[in-house]
Amino acid sequence: MISIDSARALAEAGLQWRPVSGDAFRIERSGFESDVFTVSDMTIEPHEFDTGTILGFNGTTEWALDSLALEDALWMPREDQLRDLLRSTFRSLTHQGEDSYRVTVELNRAPEFFDAADPADAYGNALLRLISLSADSLA
Repeated sequence: MISIDSARALAEAGLQWRPVSGDAFRIERSGFESDVFTVSDMTIEPHEFDTGTILGFNGTTEWALDSLALEDALWMPREDQLRDLLRSTFRSLTHQGEDSYRVTVELNRAPEFFDAADPADAYGNALLRLISLSADSLA
């Protein structure tokens, strides 16, 4: 699973989340530091309103939490989601040894490599680079 630091860096870089069933997220409030939740059609559903997306907690009578604004949630994207976001730049994921994975992407017609202890973090680092290049081209 992607690290909290990597997920937060992606969010701060501007990665947008449109919740779907199966997505993992954290609540960015005190008291929820170690909890990871999963969007589910049965218990946690995204509800779209003119004012934004709200995550509704259905059937959670043990909580005082009925809903959560999307901006109070931190998306923890899965490896497949991160790979999909890399689109056609993605070239490979390789195991580099005991505790390292490498994602190779092609950016500006040249390979770039991103290493991390977890594959999701390697994907996240590559995506951060892609987002920064996109932001630079818009500036």
